[in-house]
Amino acid sequence: MRFIVTMRSRRFIRGLVAALSIAAAPDALAAQESAPQQDASQTASPESAAAATESGVAAIVDDQVVTTYDVAQRVRLMLISSGGRVRPEMLPAMEARALRDLVEEKLKLIEAEKFEVTPDEKTVAQELAGMAAQSGLPPEQFEATLKQAGVDIKGLRQQIGASTIWPEIVQGRFGSRVRISDEEIDATLERMREEATSEQYLVSEVCIPVPAPDQAQQYYEGALQLIEQMRRGVPFAVVAQQFSACTSAAAGGDLGWVRAGELPGDLDRAVRELPVGAVTNPIPSDGAFMIMAVRDKREAKQQGEKTYALAYASAPVEIGRAAARQSLEKLPSARACESSGLRQDLGKDVGIALVDSAKLGDIDERFRDAIDGLDRGDLSPIIEADGFLHVAYVCELDEGLGIPSRRTVENRLYQRQLEKISQQYLRDVERRVMVDVRMKPAAQQPQ
Repeated sequence: MRFIVTMRSRRFIRGLVAALSIAAAPDALAAQESAPQQDASQTASPESAAAATESGVAAIVDDQVVTTYDVAQRVRLMLISSGGRVRPEMLPAMEARALRDLVEEKLKLIEAEKFEVTPDEKTVAQELAGMAAQSGLPPEQFEATLKQAGVDIKGLRQQIGASTIWPEIVQGRFGSRVRISDEEIDATLERMREEATSEQYLVSEVCIPVPAPDQAQQYYEGALQLIEQMRRGVPFAVVAQQFSACTSAAAGGDLGWVRAGELPGDLDRAVRELPVGAVTNPIPSDGAFMIMAVRDKREAKQQGEKTYALAYASAPVEIGRAAARQSLEKLPSARACESSGLRQDLGKDVGIALVDSAKLGDIDERFRDAIDGLDRGDLSPIIEADGFLHVAYVCELDEGLGIPSRRTVENRLYQRQLEKISQQYLRDVERRVMVDVRMKPAAQQPQ
């Protein structure tokens, strides 16, 4: 399993083509620049911040400086990525988020230095090329278009570098410590199976992490302000892209279709009770406040035909029935379901094959009764046919309810655990490093 963090830089690119076509969201920028300002360090206006001085100090992280110009650049990129769909009152919150993101990037790069790890320039270039491809532009034209819109490509490169290197550090330090037990997977699958005939929900989320318990009230009020912005017409997806800390933010908070029982308890109950088109109040969950939205509901599909992923083995009768049975009965412990290969050899005369997504009707009728009714991890009775003894081991079973595979569920639980560790790790780094934030947002809104 691999720890994957969807880079926040990617969420900026969504809607970029349309945004660039309207000259870097001029309406939003104009609204921002016309907002009352007390001094250059308090404004999110890219022009005014850059004009003040590129060395204006917004924050100091250890011995590294985040300038007001950096903040203005990041806000500009956020405005472009939103396609100009930002109400003026959201701009201070965007400034605060930009500043917070830049501080966290510095923390990640400082921690990387400790382990003598640096962002790979080839990877950064590949990510930029991928962004250019998503926007439908060649890399050179993509960079030129951003420059024309007032975006310094250096800031975007730093953002990509920090976003790519941090998962490597987290994976390397903590990946092997995360253990998802069979009991956890079984419990999740059982809950999903029990709820399989209930409704399904098309769900979006916004995650607002709370750095410390004594800041919970502040962040709760900030989350309420985001909900108020949605009520005034700001799309949920725009809020998620700019403010959510979940990896789903890159897709506007979209979780896709979720079955009843798939989300953690409080979130699951809230989603079930929510009318289509509505948004929840902030819900405490694992050190964060969650805002959930239900975009649609549908009945679960009727149970279809079961499909099996099987490990199949056979041995010739001529080697002796006792010896053949002894070899075939080792199939469950041979890890035959894994693509990496067998853990133990069952014998030179024993043939093994993997059969994926086989419906009962596709299986030789002589073996159907032996396989029908088996569950994951079950070994079929040994069947004699055509001078061979045959046996099948059930690697995976899709009951026809559309429930994710066991491996998919395990990966989701693994990613969820590692994401929590990643957030806590970053907070630990922040406590060890001197962070002096000097730039005060025009209004205290969610960070």
